[in-house]
Amino acid sequence: MKNPDQYENKEDWVGKKGLPLPKWGKKSSRKKNFRVTIVSGLSGSGKSTAIKALEDLGFFCVDNLPVLLLPKFLELCQHSSTEISKVALVVDIREKDFLKAYPKVFKSLKKEGYQLTTLFLESSDNALVQRFSETRRRHPLAEEDSILEGIAKEREKLADLKQLADKVIDTSSYNVHQLKKEIDSYFQISSEGKEMVVTLVSFGYRHGIPVEADLVMDVRFLPNPYFIEELKPLSGSDPKVTKFVLQQKEATDFLERFSKLINFLIPRYQREGKAYLTIAIGCTGGRHRSVTIANQLKILLSKNNYSLNVRHRDWNRY
Repeated sequence: MKNPDQYENKEDWVGKKGLPLPKWGKKSSRKKNFRVTIVSGLSGSGKSTAIKALEDLGFFCVDNLPVLLLPKFLELCQHSSTEISKVALVVDIREKDFLKAYPKVFKSLKKEGYQLTTLFLESSDNALVQRFSETRRRHPLAEEDSILEGIAKEREKLADLKQLADKVIDTSSYNVHQLKKEIDSYFQISSEGKEMVVTLVSFGYRHGIPVEADLVMDVRFLPNPYFIEELKPLSGSDPKVTKFVLQQKEATDFLERFSKLINFLIPRYQREGKAYLTIAIGCTGGRHRSVTIANQLKILLSKNNYSLNVRHRDWNRY
């Protein structure tokens, strides 16, 4: 790589972001304690929305930086006269050397002491196909106009990176605003050292287990309101359904014991540096029992100093 003095126009070196030129020859004394967030994932899963959300949170953001240039980019940040404490970069399948180079580069950066966090976004095939159809964009790996073929290839190529990710978000049921809120919650809490964010997600096993879940609890052992004619069209948030579920002694016993388990686990997760916990509560369709139980868990856990969110993923799906 050229020294910036070899460029006739030094803006070619610093790029369009306007990053000040480093003071070459003077070793930076700044400790490598700022955050480096890698945003990756499937094409169409919302990486552009994620990077915009991170920019709003004060991250210095770059899209599609070649991964081999990442160490040099961070060196520039180290020597910069501006206060850059956290950076976020989108790296994905569009960069041809990414898959080959990222394991070595990421390992090297962690060894040097950088606080490296990898955020991986994915979505269901149906959601991705719909998004590509709406935008009329071509999938980067699609051949002969087959979007599904391109999606399958990309999933396979990124499988190892997904396993290494610190946070995986399934954006299938998210709109732009919901994804931004999810990003805000995760990165604001983990960066500011606040109390743990606990997200309770109700879901239906019929529609699949939420990929972002840290803990999964099956409540299909409870009597199902679906088979009560007057309760069938209602959701678990309706007082009639709530009353039906909670009048079962096994439901109240479960809530008491499971909330105690959660209160036992959270301080231990925090001790290990975990700032974000997603608990998935599942029933058959995700409309009745899981919704009621998630709502009641929020009430029980709100007595503690946790930041609580509840999301009913499948309550309106049939």
